[in-house]
Amino acid sequence: MSENQAKTASTLTSDERLSSLRERALRWAESDPDPNTQRELRALLARGDREASQLLQERFGGRLSFGTAGLRGPVSFGPNAMCSALVRRVSLALGLHLRAQHNGADTRQRVVIGFDARHGSTRFAEEAARALGGLGFEVHLASKEAPTPLLAHAVCDLKAVAGVMVTASHNPPQDNGFKVYWGNGAQIIPPHDKLISAQIDEVGDGSRYPRPSLDELRASGLIHELSGTQGDRYEQALLEARLGSPALAPALKVTYTAMHGVGASWYERVMRAGGFEALSFVQEQREPDPDFPTVSFPNPEEPGALDLALACAEAEGAHLLLAHDPDADRLAVVARDQDGALRAFTGDQLGALIAHELFEVLPLRGEPLSHKQLVATTIVSSSLLGVMAETNGVQSRETLTGFKWIANAALAHEAEGGRFLFGYEEAIGYSVGALVRDKDGVSAALFVADMAARALAEGKTLWDRMDEVYQRYGVFVSSQVNRVRPGAAGKEEIAGWMRRLREAPPKEIAGLEVTEQTDFAELPAPMTGDVLRYRLAGGGRVIVRPSGTEPKIKVYLEARATLTEEAEGGVSPLDGARARAHDQLHKLTQAVEALLS
Repeated sequence: MSENQAKTASTLTSDERLSSLRERALRWAESDPDPNTQRELRALLARGDREASQLLQERFGGRLSFGTAGLRGPVSFGPNAMCSALVRRVSLALGLHLRAQHNGADTRQRVVIGFDARHGSTRFAEEAARALGGLGFEVHLASKEAPTPLLAHAVCDLKAVAGVMVTASHNPPQDNGFKVYWGNGAQIIPPHDKLISAQIDEVGDGSRYPRPSLDELRASGLIHELSGTQGDRYEQALLEARLGSPALAPALKVTYTAMHGVGASWYERVMRAGGFEALSFVQEQREPDPDFPTVSFPNPEEPGALDLALACAEAEGAHLLLAHDPDADRLAVVARDQDGALRAFTGDQLGALIAHELFEVLPLRGEPLSHKQLVATTIVSSSLLGVMAETNGVQSRETLTGFKWIANAALAHEAEGGRFLFGYEEAIGYSVGALVRDKDGVSAALFVADMAARALAEGKTLWDRMDEVYQRYGVFVSSQVNRVRPGAAGKEEIAGWMRRLREAPPKEIAGLEVTEQTDFAELPAPMTGDVLRYRLAGGGRVIVRPSGTEPKIKVYLEARATLTEEAEGGVSPLDGARARAHDQLHKLTQAVEALLS
């Protein structure tokens, strides 16, 4: 809905608003290129009951907008859902924006389109290809589902002006999404997202623009299949950038789950090429299935999501368990601890472990650490990475939430002659080096396996490595408190929480003084965002923000403790610091839960 439409709607009575929605829905049905959603919408309009009216409000009371990682919404009909009609409009808007950016010149520029195995993914990718091909772009369309990192790599490798990935990542089964990559390989940031959104209003129903068939576009040379050699080049680049030793790989036993997504074949291909032989798979979750039948929520971070994988890892006696989300851009890691138990790492812990490995291995390979190197993370991730970087003489940077900001920070650093080493976000997303300008669960899996193999060769576990990090830099522990609030009422409740915190900022949290408060809404671009950060006495931190991909408010908590020189109360300095940090985190959690009750 445009701004003018929103203003007009706000002045109407409820009956007039419903009548306006029905008129919009009828016009939408008339131009819907998908007969199935057109039929569903007409059936809804014919009902006219209260439930139908509520659904009309949900589907036509707004439009999906670009959030932290593109568009995401339920597969249904209307502008506030993922459907062929919306994908066509967005794709046309993207094409028109690309033309404007290149002064309307040479429209035989390349756009790469990939898709995962979710409901509607193939259909939406083909609709995007028809829209962009109809505008004269040379479209390289994937022939089958593939992980998001392969699409992100292809954008730069093929020197495309943009890329599209149809995926909802780890959202619920009923959702799908539409990610847009710029020619630099990173997901779009302002002003491109806003300019594309403005073009959607100009496109209207899209009927002014040609919609040739895929066969017609192939015959005219405007659609090409994204060939298998594209994947070969990704694999080759990944292995060439590898820091681990193939000689150590065979000793490590690794269990893997694709979480019913598209990562299994690529994970196995890369791991076997890297010399890993003792690989086991959660067979019930290996093949793509858009219904995700064995998990209630296809996110490896969710409680219970890894139950099958853990059972498999125990049965196989695995040293390591790796899990991808459905489009394989994120990676969850579980490893044996010093007692032989399988324990999951948080995103922050794994981010620190990867940085620790880089800081140790790079000098051994003849690349000393220096200020020209950069590591980056987001403002909601642990501050441990910054402490590690400063200690080792490496630059660090914090960005807004979303890997697109990390990627653009890396690109800016490289443009100034520096080298980007590593970026991560606490939501289990990692990117080592410049292979992909987005999070990459496939290359991260190989890096973590190499890291575990090196530790195993030294008689250690990854949890021993984690203790090395804490002993050198102090103990940092983190957690989240989330509140899901769906629908329009939930959106207003979330906005109300943020408004009250701004109007009456806390002076202390869990008995700890707030030493610094930052409202990112008041900061200049590119750090402007709907985020509140409170730094606490003793080094702790609380950050509050609405989610950019889900209907929830998210609160990020961090506590830290330094190690004493001697044992504390009969326990080691490390265990003493760990106990103090976890106690503080527990108190912070209780305080925030009370605040949101």
